[in-house]
Amino acid sequence: MADTPPRLDPFTSETKPAALDDLRARLRATRWPDAPEDAGWSLGTDLAYLRELVTYWADGFDWPAQEAALARLSRFRVRLNGLRIHFVHVRAAASPGPVLPLVLSHGWPDSFWRYSKVIPLLTDPGAHGADPADAFDVVVPDMPGYGYSDRPNGPPLNSIAVADLWAELMSVLGYPRFGAAGGDIGSHVSRYLALDHPDRVVAVHRMDAGSPTFARALADLTPEERAWFERGAAWAAAEGAYGALHRTKPQTAAFGLTDSPAGLAAWIVEKLQAWSDCDGEVERRFTKDEILTNVTLYWLTGTIGSSMRMYHANAAIPPAQLARRVDVPSGFSLFRGDILRPPQAWLERTANVVRVTEPERGGHFAPFEEPELYAEELRTFFRPYRG
Repeated sequence: MADTPPRLDPFTSETKPAALDDLRARLRATRWPDAPEDAGWSLGTDLAYLRELVTYWADGFDWPAQEAALARLSRFRVRLNGLRIHFVHVRAAASPGPVLPLVLSHGWPDSFWRYSKVIPLLTDPGAHGADPADAFDVVVPDMPGYGYSDRPNGPPLNSIAVADLWAELMSVLGYPRFGAAGGDIGSHVSRYLALDHPDRVVAVHRMDAGSPTFARALADLTPEERAWFERGAAWAAAEGAYGALHRTKPQTAAFGLTDSPAGLAAWIVEKLQAWSDCDGEVERRFTKDEILTNVTLYWLTGTIGSSMRMYHANAAIPPAQLARRVDVPSGFSLFRGDILRPPQAWLERTANVVRVTEPERGGHFAPFEEPELYAEELRTFFRPYRG
């Protein structure tokens, strides 16, 4: 007898009032640290800004309204390899040409939230001033341990294992061939989708090439590549403490971040401020409601610890896997405000590059910061692969 296919269960989150009462009580009872005068963001999250954000979170933020807005997306859960995976699945509006399925992979510290603005631009481009023939069927899963997907009870899954899950998910949805795109950890997942499922991935689009890693002597690199490695080392020394902690002792930080909503907000908002194209003013890119929707998703699902543990899993990926070259047609959009933008030589060393652009606006969270621009990047890149 044939195996029964996994069941797709429609999903809508419903937060109990008691959970919000507990959150507000914790916010109002925050025990604040001191900070040097005029430190601003130079030592991490700005104390004055976080006080303002936490006050709004406790007394002004309307989570039920944000939850209702997210519920307008077509969302499901399906059990794959013993884990319930939450995902958005929105089919394309009527299109005069072939519709390309596209799986979008998020990073940290976010979830399906990263793509919530861009989904309608991709599924119904004609309604947003673009060519209806560029419509996609869009799939946006929450990685295991993020958002509304289950947290693994055993060892955390690395990007290779998550890529295999996404391939299975696309099979369950009836997509034998599809495109893949992502940024941050989602860029790694998209890369392994292309590496391990090249017969199914028609093309792969990424916002970055990951942190610089090279198994051979640096003398074998071009001057531009060596300079990029040097910038990467300098960035890691100045900005990479969070990543070192995630890779080595994520559980220690998880206690405080799971217990204190103010601490959780500090941990996340500092990355939104540092990695976005905001010129130091985080609310140039994200409203308080947008910031707190992302943070509240982490708080209510209790997934900050499990999300950080994925760094630990990825740190154990063998060097031979990291050195593999992607043969599937690859495109890169290196947004102006993103971190560690690699040189062309490195991209060509590691992938079959067919298109590289450098958009002048947007940062690490470009799908949320500049959804129209990001949507156009994807439409243009994937246009030749729709046949």
